[in-house]
Amino acid sequence: MIRYLTTVEGVDPTQLVGFFEGWPVSPSPETHLRLLQNSDEVVLARDEQSDAIVGFVTAVTDRVLAAYIPLLEVLSEYRGRGVGSELVRRMLHRLDGLYMVDLICDPDVQSFYESLGMRPVTGMCVRRFDFQSGS
Repeated sequence: MIRYLTTVEGVDPTQLVGFFEGWPVSPSPETHLRLLQNSDEVVLARDEQSDAIVGFVTAVTDRVLAAYIPLLEVLSEYRGRGVGSELVRRMLHRLDGLYMVDLICDPDVQSFYESLGMRPVTGMCVRRFDFQSGS
């Protein structure tokens, strides 16, 4: 059974193995824990049987008008079970009442976010790949 949490209290790096699949240089589990701890909002999916974190979504927000969702990840063996959709739904609920909730995604996953009530917009970004594993 999957349990959803809104705190990283009690989570340790051994529960965060296997994320950032396909990244040329991925954050270590220790850096992953740090990014979760420093996010304004977080929703985690934990497999109660294995105690592993199997998915997460983070948000940065001013808690007045705006929020940005930078990361959504679900371990490959848990994809297709609705975990990612539930993580986003719960995060959008946590951010309810804000004027704007933005995220940037690749075109191949836009339909996923559209199914959750989001819509495509034009945006700009900077990517510093030499910092991809965390600073």
